[in-house]
Amino acid sequence: MEDKEFINPIDPDKITENPHSLEYAHHAGSALIKPDDQGKLKSRALNAMEHQTDMQLNQIYEQMQLLAEQAKKLNTRKQISEFIYQAEMRFEPFINHIYHLYQRENKAYVLSLVGPSQWGRTKQQFDFIATVRLLADHTWDVLEQNPEFEF
Repeated sequence: MEDKEFINPIDPDKITENPHSLEYAHHAGSALIKPDDQGKLKSRALNAMEHQTDMQLNQIYEQMQLLAEQAKKLNTRKQISEFIYQAEMRFEPFINHIYHLYQRENKAYVLSLVGPSQWGRTKQQFDFIATVRLLADHTWDVLEQNPEFEF
């Protein structure tokens, strides 16, 4: 048998040596190639971008609310502390100890070691205002407060 030279019956202008680089399907079994719809791509990208940025903005907003709440609590603690430091104290308060704030009949405030239920048989001579704890930063935390009194 003689080797015959193969002659391709298809017109050489209609074939390519690199069919993978064509922008269209080069035979009937090729995958369908459609141009991308640019509007659809941009719409999806915009929706994804809006979702992500809205999610991040909500996180930042929640963090801002938390910081504002913490600042408000700190300011309240500062005001209460200033009020308590104006009261009469006949002892040195220790950090993390509990004390009790009272108001005398002459409207002066006094900080005491004795709690409202610890007066015993002697009558309480003061109006209970609050039970407080001295914190490490020398501000006061209100543990219990007379509902009729505001600092």
